[in-house]
Amino acid sequence: MQARQSLSAKEKRDWVRLARGDGIGPVTFFGLVSRFGTPSAALSALPDLLKHGRGKAIALVSNDQIEDEIAATHARGGTIIAACEPLFPKGLAALTPPPPIISACGQLDLLQKNMVAIVGARNASAAGLRLAREFAGGLGQAGYIIVSGMARGIDGAAHHASLSTGTIGVLAGGLDHIYPPEHETLYHQIREDGVLVSESPLFAKVHARDFPRRNRIISGLSLATLIVEAEARSGSLITARFAAEQGREVMAVPGSPLDPRAAGPNSLIKDGAHLVSSVEDILECLGSAMGFQEEKIVPYLHATTGIAIDPEALDRVEALLSPVPISLADLATDTGLPWRTIAAIVVELELSGRAVTQAGGLVSSPV
Repeated sequence: MQARQSLSAKEKRDWVRLARGDGIGPVTFFGLVSRFGTPSAALSALPDLLKHGRGKAIALVSNDQIEDEIAATHARGGTIIAACEPLFPKGLAALTPPPPIISACGQLDLLQKNMVAIVGARNASAAGLRLAREFAGGLGQAGYIIVSGMARGIDGAAHHASLSTGTIGVLAGGLDHIYPPEHETLYHQIREDGVLVSESPLFAKVHARDFPRRNRIISGLSLATLIVEAEARSGSLITARFAAEQGREVMAVPGSPLDPRAAGPNSLIKDGAHLVSSVEDILECLGSAMGFQEEKIVPYLHATTGIAIDPEALDRVEALLSPVPISLADLATDTGLPWRTIAAIVVELELSGRAVTQAGGLVSSPV
């Protein structure tokens, strides 16, 4: 199998430029790369595609803007990592589809180690904060890197407790954007001793729509996700849902039915999540978690020709779509086609107004 490898400066610029295009998410990115072979070829083909398309709108940023972003990221001690490159975390590379790029700074070697996500309520109880610290510290001593979302409450407690053993803070905004502001000291500590990761462009401010994307990265990096306190409509449950969809382990700490912050974990346990109450429980659960084998990760680089789309296959995929969003993995299972071929077909359907891509790498028919 072709190994992953680093990009040249021009290849990196084209990869980032395609990924940063307005209207281009992971499905569209990999669909275009699959269809045309390389990001460079896709960029060249896009103007003509869009001229004749009746559906999806796409707007590209300029080469200068991308070169400025890459240079500004480097000037801040960070780097932009493409999904085909060796530094890209295996957990993210194993997603269907992965984020095309991430920005990161800090101790980047931590991105190659086994990770566990710990997330939960912002308005955490004292008991919840203590458990988060205990779990993060114990898992860190056992060799796991702790991943969380830099939020108040459980996230912050998990990060603080794992600074000495390794922690990864996933940001909803750009790599330079500190949110919430009271975590400025924590931000700089993680930047020094851990890793900060963002899927958003540098200088991007936080918007509500960015948190689900951040949550997908948190669970995608991790072998397992642990929920410590979360109300019934908490964003932490979105992270747990992503983890389950990604085939990762989901664990939850049970709590009193009288505490609204126990509603989320209790519901997850009822739905099949692992009930855990100690570090030993978590380690036992992790013992059955599958690692990310290199041979299972699809290489994306240096395809010499694009995928030819079979009209019959296009019709089969379109017939499977409905207003209910479905994943590329499910479409691949139902059709027997590789997910990258599915992505290329979805781009064709999008451009003709016969499909819509949704957040989280999902696809639906137009409403």
